[in-house]
Amino acid sequence: MLVLGFDMTILNVALPTMASQLGADTGEQQWIADSYLVVFAATMLPAGLLGDRFGRRSMLITGLGIFLVGSLVGTVVSTPGWVIVARTVMGLGAALIMPLALSVVPSLFGPGERTKAIGAISAASALGMPLGPIIGGWLLDHFWWGSVFFVNVPLAAIGILCCALLVPETRDPAAPTVDIGSTLLATLGLGLLVFGIIEGPDHGWGAPLTLLTLFTAVALITGLVLRERRRARPMLDIGLLGQRGFLWNSVAATLVTLVLSGLLFILPPYLQAVLGHDAFGTGVRLLPMMGGLLVAARASAPLIERFGPRVVVPAGLTTLAGAAFLGATTDAGDGYGHTALWLTVVGFGFGFAIVPAMDAALGALPRERAGSGSGLLMTLRQFGGAIGVALLGSLLASGYGDRLRTDGLSPDAADTADDSIVAAHLVADALGDPRLAESANSAYVHGMALVLLVCGATALLAAALTACFLPDSRAGRPATADKGQEPDDPGDLQGLAGPGGAAGRGGPGDPSHARPDGDTEAPPSHVAGASGDGRQ
Repeated sequence: MLVLGFDMTILNVALPTMASQLGADTGEQQWIADSYLVVFAATMLPAGLLGDRFGRRSMLITGLGIFLVGSLVGTVVSTPGWVIVARTVMGLGAALIMPLALSVVPSLFGPGERTKAIGAISAASALGMPLGPIIGGWLLDHFWWGSVFFVNVPLAAIGILCCALLVPETRDPAAPTVDIGSTLLATLGLGLLVFGIIEGPDHGWGAPLTLLTLFTAVALITGLVLRERRRARPMLDIGLLGQRGFLWNSVAATLVTLVLSGLLFILPPYLQAVLGHDAFGTGVRLLPMMGGLLVAARASAPLIERFGPRVVVPAGLTTLAGAAFLGATTDAGDGYGHTALWLTVVGFGFGFAIVPAMDAALGALPRERAGSGSGLLMTLRQFGGAIGVALLGSLLASGYGDRLRTDGLSPDAADTADDSIVAAHLVADALGDPRLAESANSAYVHGMALVLLVCGATALLAAALTACFLPDSRAGRPATADKGQEPDDPGDLQGLAGPGGAAGRGGPGDPSHARPDGDTEAPPSHVAGASGDGRQ
C-alpha cells in the first residue's frame, strides 16, 4: 500500500524530465499520468471477485507480480507510447493489490485489532503520497528518469515474499464464476466514466466527446447493474449497499477521499509556484498532514471502542471541514506557518474519519464476500478521488482565470499565462513582469480558497449524513453467541470474529475452521453482521 501511495504522486515530479527526454507532447503526458488511474479504477471490481474465487493471497501475489513487471518495463523503454503501456500494466497490478490487501484484513484480525490494521494501511497509503515528490525529486537529482519506476521493483519483490510467507490463503468456495460479460461491462463502463471525468475539464463538459463518453459509460453501467441483479452471487454486489453499516461508512470514506484528493491536487502548485519551494521541499512540507494522520490513526481505536463510529466519524469529518475553512483564509502573502497549521488539522480530521469508516465498512461484510465487498468499497473511493480531482480542478482553473490580470500582454502570452500558475510565472520571467507573477499568485490563492470552501462544505455534508444514518455500534461491543449467550471470555469473541494465527481461536489459523484444502470457511452470518452494522 505504501508503494501504491507514492506511485500516485511520484510521476508528477518526473513528467517534465520525461517529456523533455522522450519528446512527449501534452496529450502523451496526460495519458502517461491518466492511464494508470483509468485501468486502476476500471478493473478493481473484477479483481475483488477473482480474489474471492481463486484465493486472496494468490491473487494479491499475482497483482504484485504484474505491478513489478510494469515497473521493470518502465525502466527500459524509450518512447512515450511504451511508457503509457508500462503505466497501464502497473494500473492493472494495482487494481489487484488495493482491494485484496484490504480483503485479507477481516480474516486476519478481530474487531479489537482490525482498527489498528486499517489505521496502518491508511497511514501507509497516505504517507506514500507526499513521499512521492520527496523520493522522486531525490532520484531525479541522482539518477535517470527511469529510476522512478525502478524504485517499485524491490518493494514489490519484498511484498511478494512477505505475502508468500506470512499471509494465510483464504477464499470463498461458493464464489461465482468470473462472468466475462459482466467483467467487460464493468471495465468498459467504469473506464469510460473515469475517462470522461478526467477529460471533461479539458474538452468542456458540454463537448460532444465528453457527453458521448459519459452517456455510454452510464448505459454500460446500467446494463451491468441489470445483468448483475439477476445473478445469485453478483460481481457488483449492490445488495451490500443495503447494509447500513457498509453503505454509510462507504459514503463517508468516498467523500473523505474526494476532499483529500482535491487538497493534494491544489497544494503542490501552491507550495511550488506561490511559496517558491522545489519538488523535494514540497513533499517535505506536506508531512504535517501525515503527522496528524498518524496520531489520529493511533488514537482512533480507543475512541471507537468507547463512542462508536457514529460519533467518531462525524467528529473527524467536522474537524476536516474546519481545517478546510481555515485553509480558505490563506492569503498570497502568508508564509508556510499558516499552511502547516491547517494541514496538521487536516491530518487529524482525515485520520479520525477514514480509519473508523473503513474499519466499520469492512466489519459489516460477511467474510466470504470480503474480496468483492472491499473491491466495491475501494472502487467507490477511487471514483471519489477521480471526481475530486476533475471537478475541484475545474473549479480551481475557473477561479484562477477569473482573477488573473493579463492587461498589456499579447494574445499568445495571455493564453499561456491563463493555462496555469506555473506557465504564468514562466511568462512573467521571460517578460520581466513582476506584476504578472503577483497577479498569478493572488489568482491561484483565490481559486484555492474556492476549492477549500467546497471541500469544507462537502465534509460537513458527510458529517451530517453519517451522524444521522450510521448505525450506533461499538468496536468493542461483544457479538452475541448462539442462543443469545455472551462469550465466556474475550478470546472466544475474537475467535468468532476471525483473527488469524495465534491472536484468537476459530480464524484461519484454527484447524477447527480449516478445510482440507486450506480454505477458510465463512463464519456464521449472525457473527459477520454483528461485527459491523450493530445487528445481532
